Amino acid sequence: MGRSSFERRLLGILLLASAVIGFGTVVHSQQGAASAGSHTQLTDDLVTANRILAMEGVLDGYGHVSVRSETNPNRYYLSRSLAPDLVEAGDVLEFDLDSKPIDPQGRTSYIEAFIHGEIYRARPDVNAVIHTHSPALIPFGVTDVPLRPIYTMGAFIGGGVPIFDIRTATAETTDLLIRNAALGRALAQALANHGAALMRGHGAVVVGASLQDAVGRSVYLQINAALQLQAITLGGSIQYLDTDEARKLETIPNRYSRAWEMWKRKAMGK
Repeated sequence: MGRSSFERRLLGILLLASAVIGFGTVVHSQQGAASAGSHTQLTDDLVTANRILAMEGVLDGYGHVSVRSETNPNRYYLSRSLAPDLVEAGDVLEFDLDSKPIDPQGRTSYIEAFIHGEIYRARPDVNAVIHTHSPALIPFGVTDVPLRPIYTMGAFIGGGVPIFDIRTATAETTDLLIRNAALGRALAQALANHGAALMRGHGAVVVGASLQDAVGRSVYLQINAALQLQAITLGGSIQYLDTDEARKLETIPNRYSRAWEMWKRKAMGK
């Protein structure tokens, strides 16, 4: 017995709906796979950044580096509390901007994760944050001698490097660690629109538009500090980069990409 006109129309509608749902599932699956792939690459790059910074002496057993999510600007990735040179992909956790891990699975976070969350919240242009205890930077955070660009690779500090003194952020005596969101916000305010800020008696924070930028800046910032100290000990006047020179150098695209590839090969053995 043949189907009625109504039955044929109903069957056609059902077949069309099934096709649409199936197509949507495929698209969603493909998007999910792309997102997972991006996350994996970002995780790998974060591991690489940890290894490079340890290899170059920017980080030792302490300090940390994070990267903002490529798909959700209100999330970022940071290793569990671990010496940077030991970080593996499985150690990377996802955080919200309150610096709460999304799925810690019993893993401990860095005490100072608030540094990262509050800087990302205050600076939409920043996609990577590094907290370093680099010894070369410490003297400039506890004296009135400003850290200034002395050679081309230090150009990003041409606009100055502010000093964050935690005593201005709280009336309480602290251990200098950024243990809560309020202190993280105060640090982010001190950083303002600069590429780096010194932390009195503690270290520094360095930021960038990408992991490559932040890593390159961190490596060359400590070299710049060492060179500046050498120049000061020689006596006499020092010819620092002027503001226009520094600004022009910072317009060079992919400024640290060549160094990143070299460091990556050395740090990761490939």
